[in-house]
Amino acid sequence: MPGWPHPNEAALLDGVELVSTDLFDTLLLRTLRSERARIIAGERRFARKLAEQGLQLAEGALVEARLEAQRLAYRALDMAMQDGEVALRDVIRRQLVMLGLPGPRVETLCETRLAIEFAVEKESLRPNHELAALLRRCRGEGRRVVAISDIGLPTTTLDALVTHLHGPGLLDRIYSSADLGLTKRRGDLFHAVLVAEGIDARQALHVGDDRLADHIVPSELGLRTLHLPRPRLRRRLSRLHGAASELGRLLSRSRARGRMPAEQAKDPQGFGREVLGPIVAEFCLAIWLYADEAGKCGDTALLFCARGGLGIRAAFERLAERLNLPLAVPRENLMVSRLVAARTAIMACSGAALDELGREFPGSSFSDVAATLGGRRYDLPQPWNEPFAPDRFFAMLQRPAGEDILADIERQNTLFRRHLSVASAGARRIVLCDTGLYGSTQRLLAAGLPDLSFETIQLARCNYKGFSEDHFPRVVGLAVERNRYSPFAIRSTVLRYWQLIESLFEPAIPSVRSFKEDENGKVSCNAGDIAFGAVDPSIGNPLLAGALAYIDDVASGAAIMADVARAWPRLRQAVTRPVEADLSALAIGRRSIDFGRPDIVGDAEALSGSALSRLASIRSQLWREGAIARAFPHARLPLLTALEAAYALRGLSAGFRR
Repeated sequence: MPGWPHPNEAALLDGVELVSTDLFDTLLLRTLRSERARIIAGERRFARKLAEQGLQLAEGALVEARLEAQRLAYRALDMAMQDGEVALRDVIRRQLVMLGLPGPRVETLCETRLAIEFAVEKESLRPNHELAALLRRCRGEGRRVVAISDIGLPTTTLDALVTHLHGPGLLDRIYSSADLGLTKRRGDLFHAVLVAEGIDARQALHVGDDRLADHIVPSELGLRTLHLPRPRLRRRLSRLHGAASELGRLLSRSRARGRMPAEQAKDPQGFGREVLGPIVAEFCLAIWLYADEAGKCGDTALLFCARGGLGIRAAFERLAERLNLPLAVPRENLMVSRLVAARTAIMACSGAALDELGREFPGSSFSDVAATLGGRRYDLPQPWNEPFAPDRFFAMLQRPAGEDILADIERQNTLFRRHLSVASAGARRIVLCDTGLYGSTQRLLAAGLPDLSFETIQLARCNYKGFSEDHFPRVVGLAVERNRYSPFAIRSTVLRYWQLIESLFEPAIPSVRSFKEDENGKVSCNAGDIAFGAVDPSIGNPLLAGALAYIDDVASGAAIMADVARAWPRLRQAVTRPVEADLSALAIGRRSIDFGRPDIVGDAEALSGSALSRLASIRSQLWREGAIARAFPHARLPLLTALEAAYALRGLSAGFRR
């Protein structure tokens, strides 16, 4: 930070009529106490306040809920196609609601928690006297002095903090992104301040520590800037403090897990209730946290993608009713599949469609692909019987022989778009909820319908296809975002046996392949009526039935977080070191591979032949650990240990390469 008074103060302020300053780490300097440490300290005090009112909630549950509510609020905000800010009041409200605190008292408790936040902030800040002296000189010379802050705290709290540290009368006004719904990082908050102050950008000077928000963005808008970055050593020490706080929290969670019994469910429904139930409930809580923030901007719809989305919605609606989770965002089930989405991308001649077709149809002919996309067989010339080559497909469709195929694709796509418009109630921001890993449906729809804003929320995100990750910023893995399983990341267990999650949520109905309309113009699909309540996805699905039974009995989000701390380790044990009961509970049988084809895949009940042939067959199995346990019951433990060690070494080597 430069010495004060500033050596070029006269030149810096020449012609300046408005001086604006950032607050935190600029006018209000933070101590080395990290944000994570401040949150933990605040929730510790809040737990004591709640206990005084007869409300017993563990500090750890409050911390977990606050961090999750905050994390997902910012993820939802990042997806918005407009400016905005996450308000701390909204984060705290969601935290309290998900933990099951009494509805009528939530607003009062919000005020209590905000007061604690204010107290913790006061203890974690110190005044920047040198900058304050400059601002006072500016005011004495007749210049307006304001603060512009990107933070979730309201203006009243910010004003109280400035007054506490610098005394009254330092600033003429404070502009908070939380109150205005605008941010410095996108520039709209600066525009709003200039308009409110009636000042041209060339007459304003902005002071702040953030290179993007306080220097690059305002400079591009024409403001003068004084960039005062935090010393690098202080930033590193603060990060170390945060890491130490997080380590303490994780150790506390680990000790709590160790005290919990690991139930050994002996049947699929029992496993669904005891293990998958808390994981599904936690997933649904995350959907609510995300969707509630996304809905603040309006013009948003939450659509659950057939088929797996139907099971997700069944669980979500039950949990929302059970825990009284309010959600104003319109939501509907969507008749969609990768095949349907691929048609939209084909009509836009998108390379995303070619990626998907190339992966789905290796060794097939052009005519096979045409029959799948068009919904019927065509009388085609010889070139269409050649092996499918994605880079030639669009040119083939444009030839006379492709006219009927393209017309059928366009007809189906038109019907789907009409259905999408009805399901989304015409919203432009569409949040898809799906069971996938890569987000293919979202990638294809975004390519084919660029006038709409698509984003996807799912349990996990993983680039198992090895395709482009350009769309990944708009795909959120609510529990896992990794490209491979790691024994050191317990939630990545689902990547070892993702078909289990798909099977858990998918009802016994066909994938969406084709649409038709009745005499009234209503669009329907081959999968039948998939409206909410029309299909019970738990029929013939004991794992989901068990998970729904857990949700029916759960008391609060706090109970879910306590149970899920036990459930994830139990799922990892069942997937990576299965015993006989796990093999029975987690067997998914044979499954359709989707994309409009009748092909079926699945693990064999038992591998036969010599030991070498059985080992060679393991790689082709959906659940390799389960196949090992079946094929080598006596050598199960050493083989599974070796496999887990191989994953651990791969994870460590990848970390070293980074």
